[in-house]
Amino acid sequence: MKNDRRLNHKLVNWAIFIALSFIWGSSFILMKAGLEHLSAFQVASVRIISSGLVLLPIAIQHIRQLQKDRLFYIFMSGVLGSLLPAYLFCLAEEGIDSSMAGALNSLTPFFVIITGVLFFKVHTSLLQVLGIVIAFLGSALLFVSKPELSQSHQLISIAFVMIATFCYGLNVQMVNRHLHHIPSLQIASWALVLNAIPAGIVLFYTGYFSANMADRGFWVSSGFASILGIFGTAVASIIFYMLIKRAGAVFASMVTYGIPFVAIFWGLLDGENVGWWQVAGLSIILTGVYIANRKAVPSRTGGK
Repeated sequence: MKNDRRLNHKLVNWAIFIALSFIWGSSFILMKAGLEHLSAFQVASVRIISSGLVLLPIAIQHIRQLQKDRLFYIFMSGVLGSLLPAYLFCLAEEGIDSSMAGALNSLTPFFVIITGVLFFKVHTSLLQVLGIVIAFLGSALLFVSKPELSQSHQLISIAFVMIATFCYGLNVQMVNRHLHHIPSLQIASWALVLNAIPAGIVLFYTGYFSANMADRGFWVSSGFASILGIFGTAVASIIFYMLIKRAGAVFASMVTYGIPFVAIFWGLLDGENVGWWQVAGLSIILTGVYIANRKAVPSRTGGK
């Protein structure tokens, strides 16, 4: 009986893991769908506002426990972990395929280590250095696998993704340093609620509310952007913390490896050109990430 319970517990953990990989990995194709009739700034703004509204009840529930002296760091966690990456990924997908954006997102753990060394004086082992080098070689292979990426506008798009993953890495280190004593769900809910305010200002100035409301495409793209915020940001955050409590941080952090393959799957279904060289480059990146994090205690690396 005890073995059956243990087996069922593991099966539920894997089911949650697969669901989370699917949700976060689907974020990139949802961005692409939103961009069909909305601008990058509008899609990202609707995403953040939707996630903030969904998590508002949780934020209110924790309002008495909110530490005012940590409010700035919580807000900045939302900026680095959600707001800026949301805009950067949408801007990137105006120039590169969603599958490529999803593959490059796998560099997030790479930047967790880099930002730790650069800004937080985190000790780096030889194993981590080796992993970083391997991940870099994988990203180089990913780049040369598509010669058209050398065009200037696509280089800018790739730079947007790199900056976004850098923000994710910086956010992980900042949370570990300044917010480690605050429950994760409290950080996530208040970070997104607070960042819904600047997102709303951006949305207003993009002319979103003066758009043609009779246009079906406007509502379809808005719907995809809202789904992205509700599921890809808010619900995924809740599921992630649930998985941490059930299976531990090490198992939960492995979702990093599932996200890019889901993104590539959706890209293939949408007719994007994904070759074996790209898959090889992604596999090398993930190998480097695995090596670099073997002895590290993984933290949340950021969603999509």
